Amino acid sequence: MWIITVHLTNNIKMFEFDNVKEAKEAYERIQGYKILTEVIYYNNYSLVESQSL
Repeated sequence: MWIITVHLTNNIKMFEFDNVKEAKEAYERIQGYKILTEVIYYNNYSLVESQSL
């Protein structure tokens, strides 16, 4: 999951996307100070690389 957080004068908006392609396309169109973030849930084992300690 990808999140774009947009900081405006007196407002914060967040937009959620299923894939990076959609998120990057929207990122280019959105005005204001913005942050693109990937959200990884560690209980989704298909996204987590296993590491031995």
